[in-house]
Amino acid sequence: MNAVLWIVQSLLAAVYLLAGGMKVSQPIESLGKRMDWVRAAPPGFVRFIGAAELLGAIGLMLPLATGILPGLTVAAAVGLVIVQVSAAAFHLSRREASVVPMNVVLLLLAVVVVIGRLTIIRIG
Repeated sequence: MNAVLWIVQSLLAAVYLLAGGMKVSQPIESLGKRMDWVRAAPPGFVRFIGAAELLGAIGLMLPLATGILPGLTVAAAVGLVIVQVSAAAFHLSRREASVVPMNVVLLLLAVVVVIGRLTIIRIG
């Protein structure tokens, strides 16, 4: 189970590093060409989401990898669940239902990490 969780965490971290990195580093205008919602959100909010995704990605990996405060991995996964629930609600409010399946997949993977890591903590 631990190996599967590491794989899921690694995949999620990679997705959030890429997505968050884009939102933090690229000009808002070029992001708006690829992501319609960016044009409807304040630039600071787009950057905030990117920073939250980057921190979530780091939190999925670093605490367990170093053994320092490993419970933060669960907290990071919970944070990413909140990000995806919020993103799905935002997209649905904008009638962008075609984007929501990706939110649901990322949400479910983060929930797997939360439940899996909490289960290991209880067993261990």
